[in-house]
Amino acid sequence: MAEELKHEQVRSRNEPFAQRVVTQIWQEEPSSDNPYIAAAALCHGYDLFELMEKRSFVDVFYLLFRGELPTKAEAQLLQALMIALINPGPRHPATRAAMNVGVGKTDPLHILPIAAAVLGGQHSGGGEVESAMHFLSKNLSSNPHEFAKTFLQELTAKNITFENSQTTPGFGKRNGGIELMALGIANRMLKLEGAGNALKWSSEMVSALASHGISWLTTGVAAAVFIDLGFQPRAGGALFQLMGSPGLIAHGLELASKPILAMPFVGDENYVIER
Repeated sequence: MAEELKHEQVRSRNEPFAQRVVTQIWQEEPSSDNPYIAAAALCHGYDLFELMEKRSFVDVFYLLFRGELPTKAEAQLLQALMIALINPGPRHPATRAAMNVGVGKTDPLHILPIAAAVLGGQHSGGGEVESAMHFLSKNLSSNPHEFAKTFLQELTAKNITFENSQTTPGFGKRNGGIELMALGIANRMLKLEGAGNALKWSSEMVSALASHGISWLTTGVAAAVFIDLGFQPRAGGALFQLMGSPGLIAHGLELASKPILAMPFVGDENYVIER
């Protein structure tokens, strides 16, 4: 006879739900004659109309997520990153998803949600950015050259070759070679006044690993900048999605007005069934 399964008695935790939604980000002041209509809005205490008149989009973007206005150096660093990430490019899986969605005549309003899901992945996406931020935060207190030396020894001990496309989140190779655009972006970011410890540490680590073909990936550059700007890893992955969204929408809309024949179709001879 099967032994009876014993279950613990279910008990209420007596934790009441909140009576109202609470946010420190946004305050709306209701109209005097209709409480359901906002007459004014404040972002972390700053009047939205005043921000429209006196501040840039980058300033308000930073304010929205960080709760304070950026310094001139922080705003310059953030703006450079936003420009660098504005389009993942047609080689990126997320952009290919946007193009396929567009040419497939899916409602244009669905281009971004579908493609952004791909841009949030662990391969060249927000998930990789978040992992890279955790990696950097864990190692920033170490000497980058000593870290590189130990890192190479560990790879050798595990019989991991340097031909792997990615040796650690945000750094490695892409398609068998150095990601030149990522390297160029990183070098330009390092020249800015707002470049901080994460960018500088990563640059020294990359220099120490350069002879093995290990370099920046775009996700690594984004991770280092987000850390230097004070963002947490969970936010960094999501912001990477957000900053790449304009390019996804642009590519999707470009194909939306074209026939499905505008995209290549893999011929039958290229499908191989392994036995």
